[in-house]
Amino acid sequence: MKKLLLFLLVPVFGISQIDYKNDSIFIRKAFDIALSEGRAYEDLRNLCKDIGARLTGSAEAEMAVYWGKQKLEGYGFDKVYLQEIPIPHWERGTKEVAWYKTKDGILHKVDILALGGSISTNGVLTGEVILFNTFEELTRVKPAKVKDKIVFLNQPMDEKMISTFSAYGACWPVRGRGTAEAGKLGAKAVIIRSLGLPIDDHPHTGSMNYEGDNKKIPGAALSTKSAEELALALQTDKSIEFILEMDCKRYEGKTSYNVIAEITGKKNPEQIITFGGHLDSWDVGEGAHDDGAGIVHSMEALRILKELNYKPNNTLRCVFFMNEENGNYGGKTYAAWVKEKGENQIAALESDAGGFSPRGFTCDGNENQIKMLQSFAQLLKPYELHKFEKGYGGVDINPLKTYYQDIPLFGLRPDSQRYFDYHHTAADVFENVNKRELELGCGSMAALLYLLDRNL
Repeated sequence: MKKLLLFLLVPVFGISQIDYKNDSIFIRKAFDIALSEGRAYEDLRNLCKDIGARLTGSAEAEMAVYWGKQKLEGYGFDKVYLQEIPIPHWERGTKEVAWYKTKDGILHKVDILALGGSISTNGVLTGEVILFNTFEELTRVKPAKVKDKIVFLNQPMDEKMISTFSAYGACWPVRGRGTAEAGKLGAKAVIIRSLGLPIDDHPHTGSMNYEGDNKKIPGAALSTKSAEELALALQTDKSIEFILEMDCKRYEGKTSYNVIAEITGKKNPEQIITFGGHLDSWDVGEGAHDDGAGIVHSMEALRILKELNYKPNNTLRCVFFMNEENGNYGGKTYAAWVKEKGENQIAALESDAGGFSPRGFTCDGNENQIKMLQSFAQLLKPYELHKFEKGYGGVDINPLKTYYQDIPLFGLRPDSQRYFDYHHTAADVFENVNKRELELGCGSMAALLYLLDRNL
């Protein structure tokens, strides 16, 4: 029965190229190198500690481009080069400060961060707070209720959801659209509950969007602990005053670069498998999990394949994308660029979910492409990889779908339970990445690249 099943699958997606004995030996060697001769942890330390947080347009982001090109050249790949991209330039300015004042006149200081892209408060801004428990509540309110007030969106991530990424996605409109929606209604500013599950003192930044010519107002995120305290205070005091100062600035756009390395395919060099992560980060913390881990996962995977003297059938292209966090110009520009060149992009893989223990991969593709991924399960089971299902590929590689509708996009899926403890906060630092978990992710990326190259 097993032989019949394999026979039936051969013409659909090339499973005949799976050689379980030799493939398992190769994959074992890849994991051995990742775990005992790995460079990823030291490379991540170097990126986080010697470069630091890498906000698009900053000096640190510029140095990260230099660092990435130098590292890739040092590993001796066939080609290393830069791809120019336009980028926005926003800066946080001086540290944000905020308080709320209760009816007894007492000031209560809160932990707060401006949302990425927000305008400044233009000095100290004060206003009465009005609470909404969900984004949907805000969309149903009449303008007179919020005019000249500070909207407080206190929608928590749903702790009952097993997938923290699903919980985050369900809350994303609070951050992404809340400021624009409140601005249309005439509010003075928006403060949101941070998109994170723990109750702690770390506010989470992240991108927000303004819409067209509608009124632009400041937007900021409270730590979950500060949000809890403010919501509790509003239960007994309906006329709390909020006091906020932010010094955010927008500048003229600049030029930056995607950093690219390749190992040229020996059989089909014109066929490209793109993979990578994003080099930029927010300006708080060090961008260790988001997405320094994805950068070193990708670089180390290519290094491991080179170390094993693997000669790929197709060209393997590692891309350090710039500007995923606030515009995705790296991903969008890359997709348009490769299409304009007439390249044959046959698959893409992204790591942008942290440096935690890998659990498997998802595929944004058709039924046959998902079946191909699932056919790798037996080979990858010894490494405790078990998730092989339909799902999202990644923000940076997603624009490829605009030009290559049939391309399969794959995403590395680490354990998600701790990711939003650190995401977009000052806690996203090198010390919060586990060496062994990071290295297992590198081995997993190398293994999937090898299997994709052999079976596409």
